[in-house]
Amino acid sequence: MHLTLIQPVIRYAYVPFMVLGVNGLAIALAASGASELWLIGLLLAAVGCSFAAERALPYETAWNTPAGDGGRDVAHAGVNELLLLISVGIIPLLAATVTVADAWPHAWPFALQVVAAVLIADLGITLTHYASHKIGVLWRFHAVHHSIKRFYGFNGLMKHPLHQTLEMSAGVAPLILIGLPLDVASALAVTVAVQLLLQHSNADYRIGALKYVLALNEGHRFHHLKWAGIGDVNFGLFTLTWDHLLGTFSYDPDRRFTSDQLGMAAKPDYPTGYVAQLAEPFRASGACATTGTPASEREAGLTI
Repeated sequence: MHLTLIQPVIRYAYVPFMVLGVNGLAIALAASGASELWLIGLLLAAVGCSFAAERALPYETAWNTPAGDGGRDVAHAGVNELLLLISVGIIPLLAATVTVADAWPHAWPFALQVVAAVLIADLGITLTHYASHKIGVLWRFHAVHHSIKRFYGFNGLMKHPLHQTLEMSAGVAPLILIGLPLDVASALAVTVAVQLLLQHSNADYRIGALKYVLALNEGHRFHHLKWAGIGDVNFGLFTLTWDHLLGTFSYDPDRRFTSDQLGMAAKPDYPTGYVAQLAEPFRASGACATTGTPASEREAGLTI
């Protein structure tokens, strides 16, 4: 494929720009006590950058075109980001009522405090994600996220709000118990949103050997393979550390992904409308198989 001047920049500089640039600016704003409006503006800018990168250098061109899911995805993203911001806003109240001991390392450099919060939250979110593939009642709500048929940045924000709340609670609760400061929580909220954009991005970027460490799109596509069991891999939000320890890491450099491989083979007719997806976990038909393998390795195109 002939690359324009901007394409190689996106391929190798997009991830550093988002991880170091956008997150770095969020950390600086939070440390300075800037208004939450600045962080919201930064998040909107990150979404814009995500869409621009996907259009300039797509992994799969067809995934840039809405397939009757554009409005639904915007609704999911709007609701879930609002919940994320609300959760940050109530942290002072939670800290005043449930903090067990103020063991937070306030003396550390602010950026290092945010990194510590990211790593602690990564464990709780990853384990909750793992459990959501093993426990039926959790899978009912998590299945909304796995109904996608195209893989692009907004997919990371396409979650049932109850499951989003559960995952974030699992990640943030240990932090609140040890005295998570509000400014660190604000920066953490932006890093989570940026990570979800990167992890589900349709931009054909490269991160080299870091794909075995960081939970970004090259590895996360394997998590969205539609066959139960085959897609139960690469659960990490920020890192793949816990996947290596759990034995759930998977990567095959030769696999090429298409929409035919995404979704849920056990329930190909999963509702596509926003309201219908909110209601589906409460319906008798809302559960999908959480274990098992495809009828044959050839059916799944399995080489991992």
